[in-house]
Amino acid sequence: MRRSRALATAAALGLSLTLSACSVTGDQAAGEGGEADSLADLRIMVPNSAGGGYDTTARVAAKVMEDEGIAEGIEVFNLEGAGGTVGLARTVNEAGNGDLALLMGLGVVGASYTNDTDATLTRTTPLAKLIEEPGAVMVPKDSPFETIDDLVAAWQADPSGLTVGGGSSPGGPDHLLPMQLAEAVGIDPREVNFVSYDGGGDLLPAILGSKLDFATSGAGEFLDQIESGEVRVLATSGEERLEQVDAPTLVESDVDLVFTNWRGIVAPPEVDDADRDAMIAALEQLHASDGWEQALEDNGWEDAFMTGDEFEAFLTEQDARVRDTLSQLGLA
Repeated sequence: MRRSRALATAAALGLSLTLSACSVTGDQAAGEGGEADSLADLRIMVPNSAGGGYDTTARVAAKVMEDEGIAEGIEVFNLEGAGGTVGLARTVNEAGNGDLALLMGLGVVGASYTNDTDATLTRTTPLAKLIEEPGAVMVPKDSPFETIDDLVAAWQADPSGLTVGGGSSPGGPDHLLPMQLAEAVGIDPREVNFVSYDGGGDLLPAILGSKLDFATSGAGEFLDQIESGEVRVLATSGEERLEQVDAPTLVESDVDLVFTNWRGIVAPPEVDDADRDAMIAALEQLHASDGWEQALEDNGWEDAFMTGDEFEAFLTEQDARVRDTLSQLGLA
């Protein structure tokens, strides 16, 4: 992570932009010191409900950019629906709008297929991949399952009898994790009884109300409830334990599975090169900042920063992988 931060710092400090007053950039051109003016009046769309992982990531990133003087007047707003594809369609239809960005991730890739929309992430302008986050297998505080072994044994005995919920549509991370977990413990994924919620903000009441036998999602957006004991984590799906969560990994629990989600940010199609480069430069400065390093630690996020063409290639690969997985399940 320190190597990637150093590279991002060098890139951010070495980039000099001529900025336009009619774009998201400030009124002044780059100064003598070679530092670009801050972004101004950028709108970041979150394609699902408030309180979820996309929402948290967008608002934390916006706050850090403003606190660090990287941007000013950022507006984060929610446009939920259809697993994120309502927001994705809005982004694709805003061709040329250099004042708009979409905070998105793996869930939006899957939803673009399961909701049969013409709007896909491959039609957007890639800006940056920000983070990765392992998933968590969670239960309400009064669940009879004390360990991941307890849950797996009951699930194996009655695969369709247990209900699992997630804050993403089929094809998203909260759906792919239990499907892959089922396969890892010898359960046919087609037997899994999965209930989809539109983001962590909608998933949380279902967990707290014991409407689910278990849930799969990123732990970061439920840290307050985990700390209070309202939600218990049976296992996490990363290679290493999360510092903020007292739970083993799946691998530690003899389940051969490592799974991580990712989140990033894109712009509408056909934005001007100057606007695209200015937004990427601001995200590089975000990544290089002390505030963002602290945000990664506070939220249990893993640094996975990449920009531009590299991120575009990653999106293309993810699009193909999710399409193939959903086709195997008969969902695309």
